[in-house]
Amino acid sequence: MRDHKIDTLQNNVGGKGSKKNQSKRKSFGYQVLGFGSGGSVPLPFDVDYLVIAGGGGGGGSPNSGGGGAGGYRTSFPGGTKVGILAEQPITVGAGGAAIIPTTSQGNSGAASDLSSIISAGGGYGIGGGGVGGAGGSGGGSGYSGPVAGGAGNTPPVSPPQGNDGGSAPGAGGGPAYGASGGGGAGAAGQGGTPSGGGGGGNGLANSITGSSVTRAGGGGGGGDNGTHAAGGSGGGGAGGTNSGSPSQGIAGTVNTGSGGGGGGVNGGGGGGAGGSGLVVVRGPSAYSFSVSPGTNSTSTHPGGDKIATFTVSGILTTSE
Repeated sequence: MRDHKIDTLQNNVGGKGSKKNQSKRKSFGYQVLGFGSGGSVPLPFDVDYLVIAGGGGGGGSPNSGGGGAGGYRTSFPGGTKVGILAEQPITVGAGGAAIIPTTSQGNSGAASDLSSIISAGGGYGIGGGGVGGAGGSGGGSGYSGPVAGGAGNTPPVSPPQGNDGGSAPGAGGGPAYGASGGGGAGAAGQGGTPSGGGGGGNGLANSITGSSVTRAGGGGGGGDNGTHAAGGSGGGGAGGTNSGSPSQGIAGTVNTGSGGGGGGVNGGGGGGAGGSGLVVVRGPSAYSFSVSPGTNSTSTHPGGDKIATFTVSGILTTSE
């Protein structure tokens, strides 16, 4: 006669046919455990995000356009979240490098990305009769015209990630005209005028971190008078002026994705660098975030949500 005690013991310790051997399940090709089990995080894991690319640099003298802001994409508040891995690589785009006075064309910013969300770098500013670079927001064009500004929201996404750079003055514009401002996340750049460069387009405010912060302003255009054309709100660099004042375009603020200012009309200046980008991730209180390298940071919102802020490229690790 078969000893039923042996069958019972086999089932209790996970022998053949044991239900304990079937406790793990598969989901989306990954092996995961349920909440409260102390196991790995279910995948994909949905989070809110703010992804800003590096801003474009302003063009060099004479009278160059300001750089466009880096692409600005967010789900917060109320947008569609994005799925991420338990160990998610994140890229923070660099701003376009500053340019010497004798170089007309600035440098575009670099893209930032989080999973399937990619924000394009800001377009470069340029002098003469050139067209500003296309990008998340477009770069401003030089004083000679008529020339359109650089195209924003390139490549196109919905909702748009940025705006166009300002257009150069029409026929009759000459060295006395200022250059155009770069586009910002919230508005297009302004065209230059006989009295100076055009202002950069304004950025956008977002409170994903718990505080409202404006970022991604366009760089101001270079001019030939003593007044710096303002960069757009959110960190856009001001445009350069003539030799009677600093003619160097001002850099966009770091980790805002803002454009750099364009160089002024005379020598001794150059284009300002674009500001580096930023990536912010916000998830529910049931999870914990850790980041690498340590330059990046984590915090907890008063409501319990977990927040990770990336100022440089790195990896976000999520656990229960």
